Amino acid sequence: MSGPDTIRPKRLSRAEAKLRTRELLLESAARTFARKGFGGASVEEIAESAGFSVGALYSNFANKEQLFLELMSARATSRVTEASEILEEGNLGETDPLAALGRMLADVADLDIDFAPLQAEFWLYAVRNPHVLDTVAARMRESREALQRLIDATSRRAGTDLGVPSETVATVVFALLQGLVRQRRLDPGSVPPELFSQALRWLFTGLEESA
Repeated sequence: MSGPDTIRPKRLSRAEAKLRTRELLLESAARTFARKGFGGASVEEIAESAGFSVGALYSNFANKEQLFLELMSARATSRVTEASEILEEGNLGETDPLAALGRMLADVADLDIDFAPLQAEFWLYAVRNPHVLDTVAARMRESREALQRLIDATSRRAGTDLGVPSETVATVVFALLQGLVRQRRLDPGSVPPELFSQALRWLFTGLEESA
């Protein structure tokens, strides 16, 4: 029997419940994809593991591709946010920002090992299924645009003129870091953490000198 001091769990609003359902489905998708790969995972298994029906999954995501793209987008956003915080600390004089970025990217290469094969698998899937390419390209643009905003903010704080559009710089930085992360996963000794920061220094020093 409940008394006046009984604490009742807060009842979620419809919007909160929907958001929570999406979060649980994404968590289940991440686990299932990591265990079975993109091709081997099924929407039925993802939904069941999250404790929902397949209908609930399809009311939140159009298909398995969208689920995976949501995961990719969340990872990319998280990394850009982390990089932004590192650069802000450097702006306050608390750390060497490029060295800290190098350590962050080395951790991505060394610790985020489940997602790397999935990204490669999904890239092949998209290439073989052209109807997915436009969606993948749009999501990648979102990540590059977030990086572009970070480059713009950093350049303004430093009072530097890169001499080329920040969108172009973001594309080069994005490709450079992706390549170095993949190379470190294959051959860690060839890409020490300091190489990430050194590569960025080479790039931005060259841009400043040519501006």
